[in-house]
Amino acid sequence: MTTQEIVAKLWNLCNVLRDDGITYHQYVTELTFILFLKMAKETSREEAIPQNCRWDALTAQSGIELKHAYKRMLTELGENGTGRVREIYQGAVSNIDEPKNLEKIISSINALDWYSAQEEGLGNLYEGLLEKNAGEKKSGAGQYFTPRVLIDVMVRLMEPRIGELCNDPACGTFGFMIAADHYLRARHDDYFDLDEDQAAFQKYKAFTGCELVHDTHRLALMNAMLHGIEGEILLADTLSTAGKDMKGYDLVLTNPPFGTKKGGERAARDDFAFATSNKQLNFLQHIYRSLKRGGRAAVVLPDNVLFADGDGARIRADLMDKCELHTVLRLPTGIFYAQGVKTNVLFFKRGQSDKGQTREVWFYDLRTNMPSFGKTTPLKKEHFAAFETAYTADDRSAVQDERWSKVSRADIAAGGDNLDLGLIRDESLVDYDDLPDPVTSGEECIAQLEEAVDLLQSVVQELRSLSRKEAN
Repeated sequence: MTTQEIVAKLWNLCNVLRDDGITYHQYVTELTFILFLKMAKETSREEAIPQNCRWDALTAQSGIELKHAYKRMLTELGENGTGRVREIYQGAVSNIDEPKNLEKIISSINALDWYSAQEEGLGNLYEGLLEKNAGEKKSGAGQYFTPRVLIDVMVRLMEPRIGELCNDPACGTFGFMIAADHYLRARHDDYFDLDEDQAAFQKYKAFTGCELVHDTHRLALMNAMLHGIEGEILLADTLSTAGKDMKGYDLVLTNPPFGTKKGGERAARDDFAFATSNKQLNFLQHIYRSLKRGGRAAVVLPDNVLFADGDGARIRADLMDKCELHTVLRLPTGIFYAQGVKTNVLFFKRGQSDKGQTREVWFYDLRTNMPSFGKTTPLKKEHFAAFETAYTADDRSAVQDERWSKVSRADIAAGGDNLDLGLIRDESLVDYDDLPDPVTSGEECIAQLEEAVDLLQSVVQELRSLSRKEAN
């Protein structure tokens, strides 16, 4: 049985819980509680779980006793578990009221082909479940999930390296960091070519994150653990004072949440130079300030970040002073849960000083004259091929691609530090420059009419002359 087939079976179990009024997102959280115990047993990693809370203790119960035992287990694990176990179960509460539904889920999970699941990787299985959740509009979880193909492109272009501190300040289910870990494992024999200290660094320190939403934080912890990552994942708001200590990173990869702070309040950070209620602009400030000298970042941000005036313009100017903003990728529409949102990826590098780091910005338009992406037309790796070629070119100016253009820092400054640039001509719209000039075309039309009138008068005169001759 393939991972995809196992994911489909697990997802279909959600139908069992419909009568309990459980949402898709709650279902994935419930599955996380139960799957963790089963996966710990399958991988012989139950040492951090109290004896009376292990998988065999759960499956030994049935009916109402099972329901009560399960709820006691959640409390016990959240209060007396150790390490990641306690983090995952802290404050855990089950929404399953019907004992038969709980029994059905546990027995179905127990009956799955776990040998095949382990062969393909339990982490891949769990991530497939998270992706399925994000793809369901009813789940409302799309805001936490960046398309895998986009994550992989950003990771490849940023080229993580062994020994680097990597971070996602709005980590969702930890997809960016897991992709960065996959990238490095594939190039270092699953870390077997590293010495003991290097391997320990990759496991415990290389990949970190922060997530505000409690249930999503659980999913991130589970996802990281199943991929062999035990770096710190904070349950906190990066835009609060907790985010002030998140700094000194070599690489930041992230897709911050869209929107504004509740009630228009400003971020509670006294280290930000510019106070604004726009969350994306605040995340942008946090990110470039969190990089060490020479640190790199690739960040997904909506269009408003490129053109917002006032503090928006000042933050962009500050970014281009402190960092080399070398590339802006204008992304297609329809690739995120919020279909109407237009987004971009900003690629930049923190400079060795805080002035004049950006001299020019390259733009790639992957939005205009592109298909309408969604479930029927998914975004694929090949859609990014031309952009990757342009991005990695030794001489960017030699790239022949109408979607690829450069704007100097001086021209950007002259335009009020507006970065809403680089879009090509949209073939679906009327180009009014190609329409005839109304004045010129009107004069030509009058001249043509006058010629026609003259010709008609000549014909009339000729006919009258012939008529007189015939009459005589």
